[in-house]
Parts: sequence; structure tokens; C-alpha cells
Amino acid sequence: MSIHTINPNTNKTVKSFEEMTDKTVDAKVAKAQLAFTNWKKTSYQQRADLLHKVATLMRNKKSELAKTITLEMGKLLAQAEGEIDLSADIFDYYADHGETFLADKVLDPEYGEAIIRNSPIGVLLGVMPWNFPYYQVARFAAPNIMVGNTILLKHASIVPQCAAAIEKLFQEAEAPEGLYTNLFITGNHASKLVSDKRIKGVSLTGSEEAGASIAKEAGKHLKKVVLELGGNDVFIILEDADMEKTVEWAVVGRMNNNGQCCVASKRFIAVEAIADEFIKKFKEKLSKMKVGDPMDAETELGPLSSEEAAVHLADQVKRSVDEGAKILLGGKRADREGAFMEPTILTDLKPGIAAYHEELFGPVASFYVVKDEQAAIDLANDSDYGLGGSVFTQDIERGKRVADQIDTGMVFINHPTWTQADLPFGGTKRSGFGRELSELGIQEFVNKKLIRVSGLNDPF
Repeated sequence: MSIHTINPNTNKTVKSFEEMTDKTVDAKVAKAQLAFTNWKKTSYQQRADLLHKVATLMRNKKSELAKTITLEMGKLLAQAEGEIDLSADIFDYYADHGETFLADKVLDPEYGEAIIRNSPIGVLLGVMPWNFPYYQVARFAAPNIMVGNTILLKHASIVPQCAAAIEKLFQEAEAPEGLYTNLFITGNHASKLVSDKRIKGVSLTGSEEAGASIAKEAGKHLKKVVLELGGNDVFIILEDADMEKTVEWAVVGRMNNNGQCCVASKRFIAVEAIADEFIKKFKEKLSKMKVGDPMDAETELGPLSSEEAAVHLADQVKRSVDEGAKILLGGKRADREGAFMEPTILTDLKPGIAAYHEELFGPVASFYVVKDEQAAIDLANDSDYGLGGSVFTQDIERGKRVADQIDTGMVFINHPTWTQADLPFGGTKRSGFGRELSELGIQEFVNKKLIRVSGLNDPF
């Protein structure tokens, strides 16, 4: 089976790679295991030096790396360059702070003395998505390499050139062979690989289906797993919101990365008092977005990642309309070649309608009007997902109170859900479990080993 780069702007195949054989994969797992036996003995400073080298290489090659992102999955070029900067920041962040995060914790037992020491656990398997080809890898690989683990990475099949480029960065940084290894394999092969005794933990960012498959195998073989899955983030607009700035952030929150973020603002919930004003301005801005080639600096909305993704999103819109939803804007595939979808707004959404329940991964916004703050909270929580969300209000204490009642892993006040190296990232419910980034992200795949010293005459 071949793995392909297909440019979503034209739907034309650019380059193909052959899937690795079982024999090749086995040899790479063996090298990762061998690398671990040595890497776990290195100092934090040695590990930090390597991460800094990778970060520097990323920044030096930013233009080249960003163009590959845009070519393979359609991200606007300026946003792709921003992703490279963010990814480099994550490598530097863990290089700078990892030793502090992993320092021994001194306990105070009744007798003797004790510490908790964070130790690496071994070879880890990462299964990563296409929507942020470098960032998703950075937030998994950087902290765990700093811990002393080694990495096997199965990337999304539609971004093979990005996958290969990341491995090359580690090679150019003179990482030991086997420390970071790219695997050109299918998702099914990755699930089977979880059973390999040499692999000690798994992290997946992707769909619920993929997460369930990986979690099933990890559970069967008693292995730690971290899952970051789908999201249906709310964007609540209260009556005292600064409307001009709120609408600006609404456009960014929904349309960033061509609408293909797990934490994109997807459900816009406005209280009655300002609903008409918000939707009028929001619709006007979306209707004026320039759809086109993501390599063009003037383009504001590029293609979806693939023709398959565009077909799926258009089908979700059609099913929703058939079930009673109304189209306020757009609703169709854009009239041009490539995997494009018009900027779209759906209204009149109720339980039982596809768009009410499903994640819409692309430039489609769902709009709801509610009576008041409590109704907004209730609607926000009526979802199987619990990744992120936003609350817009000029009363910050009110925003905090609302945020506290929203059942998600993250809530941002006066900003769409977003990410940075020093903030924890993760969700609840069907959005997964575990945390990445910040100090929490380095604590997932460690052995928190108790080392206890007792006096010979201490009681039993």
C-alpha cells in the first residue's frame, strides 16, 4: 500500500511513499529500544541541548517546512509558519523547564526519609493527526524525550512529507539513532503495534474511532494511554460582550486552520439581547472571506485537508438540513477545483439533528439563541464532547463563574480556545483524557518511583 501527498488545493497526487514492511518496523522498534537503554542514562542537560538544536533547526527551516504543511493539508501559509514557531517554542520550553518539572519531590514520612523520583518508562508510540503536523508531534515528543523516553511516530497518512521532515530534523540535530523514528504504516498496523512488549505507552490525537481502537489495545495489554480526540467547543456571547472584538474573535475561532481545529469554536451560543447584532456582523464577515489557494497571501480560507474531508463535511450539512436545520450562509462546496467548502452558518439546530451532536471539522458554524446565561451553560454542556470553550463578557468575574460551570478541560474568557507551551491542553468526556503541554504534559509517561530510606530499628 502506498501513502500519498495529495495537494488539497488541486486534488492532485504530488508524491508517494511505500508502507513499511513488518520486518522493517520490527527493526525500527528494536533500535528504539536499544536507544532507550542509553538515552535514559543521559543527563537532563544533554537532553535539553538536543531539544534546543531541534528548535533552532525548525526556525532556520521555517519557510521550507511551512510550505510542506500547506502543500499537504492546505493550511494558509502564514498560519503554517506560525505553527513552526509554536512547535519550536515547545521544544525550547521543555528544554528550559524539564529538569525543574522532573526534580525529585521530597516527602516527610513519620520515620526515615523518602523521595519520589520521575523515571522514564521506555519506548512510546505516538499516533498523530494531519491538522497541525509539527505542533502535534512537538507537544508529544519534546516532553517525553526530556523525560528520557524514546519515540516511535505514526503520522497521518496524508502528511508523509511532514512526517519525514520531522525525523530528518532529529537526524540533523545529531540525535542518537532510534531516539525519534518515523513509521510509514497504516492506522490498523499502529493499533496492532500497541501489543509489542517493547512499547510501554501510547499517545493518540485524532478521531474517536481511532482513539477507541488504540485504547482497546492499550487496555488489553495494560499500557498507559493519552487520548486527545474530537471537540465541539462552545463560544458563548453574553449581553455585555464587546461586540466588535467578539465578532473578530468568532471569525478567528471558527476559521483558523480552515476550520479544522479540535478546539475550533464550533457552537456559537448568543443570549437573546445581543443575538441579532452578533449574527448580522458574524455573517457579514464570513460572507466576505476570500476563498482560494493557501499559498496565496491574500487567501483567507483555503481547502479542507482532503477531498474525503470535504465530501464528509458537505454530507453532514446536507443531513442536518434534511433533519430540520436551516442554512443562513453558504452550505455548499465552493465552485472551484480542490477540497473546498463555502463558509457556512447553520441555525435552528435541535437534538436529533446531525450538526447538533457531531463535530463539524471545517468552515461550518452552528448558531444558537438562548434566553439567558443559565440557558447558555445548559446548552454548552449538552454535548458528548468536553475539550474547550469560550465565554465573552466584559465582567471578568462573571466570566469565571460561567467558565466554572462548563464541563470541558479548558475554558477561555474573551478568547477562542487556543494553545501555548505553558498551558495544559486536554479534555473530558468523549474528547479524551490525559494532558499535554505545561508541567502536566511531562508527567504522563513517567514512573513516579518512591525511594524510601528507613532506619534498621524503625517500626514495621
